Amino acid sequence: MFNTAIVLSILPFVLFLLLLLWKKVPLLWTSMVTLLVVLGLQIVYWQILPVYLLNSFVKGILVASDIFVIILGAIFFLEILKDIKIIDNVRFYLESFFKDYRVQIILLAWFFENFIEGTAGFGTPSTIVTPLLVSLGISPLTAVILALLGNSTSVAFGAAGTPIRVGFEGLNITSVPMYTALFNSVGFLVPVFMLWVLVSQHEDKKGHFWEALPFAVWSGIAFVVPSILVVPFGQEFPSIMGAIIGLILVLITTRLGIFVPKNQRQLREIKVPEIRLSWFKLILPYVLLVLLLILGKFTLGTARLKFPWGLYYQLNLFNPGLAFIFAGVPVALLWGRKRLALDSLKSALSRTWEPFLVIASMSVIVQLIINSGNNLSGVPSSLKVIAKGFEVSALPLLAPMVGAFGSFLTGSATISNIMFGNFLSTASQIMKMNTAKILALELVGAAAGNMIALADIIATEAVVGLRNKTRQILKGVIVPCLVYVIIVGLIGLLVVHT
Repeated sequence: MFNTAIVLSILPFVLFLLLLLWKKVPLLWTSMVTLLVVLGLQIVYWQILPVYLLNSFVKGILVASDIFVIILGAIFFLEILKDIKIIDNVRFYLESFFKDYRVQIILLAWFFENFIEGTAGFGTPSTIVTPLLVSLGISPLTAVILALLGNSTSVAFGAAGTPIRVGFEGLNITSVPMYTALFNSVGFLVPVFMLWVLVSQHEDKKGHFWEALPFAVWSGIAFVVPSILVVPFGQEFPSIMGAIIGLILVLITTRLGIFVPKNQRQLREIKVPEIRLSWFKLILPYVLLVLLLILGKFTLGTARLKFPWGLYYQLNLFNPGLAFIFAGVPVALLWGRKRLALDSLKSALSRTWEPFLVIASMSVIVQLIINSGNNLSGVPSSLKVIAKGFEVSALPLLAPMVGAFGSFLTGSATISNIMFGNFLSTASQIMKMNTAKILALELVGAAAGNMIALADIIATEAVVGLRNKTRQILKGVIVPCLVYVIIVGLIGLLVVHT
């Protein structure tokens, strides 16, 4: 029976990857077919209790609704900024102050994203930055890949430390933040990955790459080192302070001409926008957005929803999508565009229904897998069945891979930690390994896995109007993600076994 359970537990994952990557079935249909298969297995083989079947659908849809609001708000905010020429002006000033396109991109996709991730998280950074990258002359597909790469290292301490605080709730996390920061230092490679993707469109890509490599490496170091140093002050600060301190350091060295590419290359001639905006109007929407994100994160808590049949759901009152909306409306009114907010909302709604269906399907699948142990068959849950395979000496190598896979499926390092934290903690104790190190390795892998998170890919695609480009995007981010995770795993093997 146990061998059958192993095969059936793995089957949905294999089916999903085959349909999406081999058969090239659109993501919407792939997710729905996989959901039907998982549902059939849970009813026929696991014989999941009806109430847990219902709970899986309700909770999955609630989780998807949370992400839906983020996508809706991000597109709404973007439509307003496009209409009032904010995007054009940001592009103009960035190109004017930093001539080299490689410097421009790394400043946006690395430091700005890391700061937004540290304050808000939940897929917000890539949805904000991708349109700015497109405005600089990057193709939408490349812009999405770059933004996804950037939304990785900082995720370990994203949303003011949520992946640790919430993801490992109930577990001993005393040493987890420090070990996480140390393992996460591998993230200094991310700007290098960005640079390689960025220059691949040029004939002389090696020349473009080697010229800017010192700047990319320095940018990575300038973020990860401060992140490690501020960990003792709390898990809320590494991503926020790492981005701020790192950006200040890089701006100073750039001003002094240190690490800056000798050949200042541009993608195109600087195009002056039709309407020149003052600095106040230019930064107002972003300042307002960041203030709302920070205010919401630290003032709004959670509300406990209770359903008649006994299900409890912890509703996050803070949703970054609401910050987008509350920042966008006054901006539209300030410009005297009363109908702009309504038109932008209509446009956002028309572009979010398909991403919502995909994310809802994936969220329900995750909940069914989590709840599969509540059954009449007596078969262990899918997670427990899979977990048995991780009680091996190679656990430090496997832990980051598990974390990355969790983020790939769920779109969240926090949910990945919730799914796998307990069984990895148990496996580490059985194998007599340092539990804090194993959990830290899983979390760093989950952060890296955000590069390939399907929910983030879908959201970022929607913001720039791409459709059915999931496979191409995955091809662009999968190798950097694997390199990141494998290096972390190998370091984990050395650290845990010595």
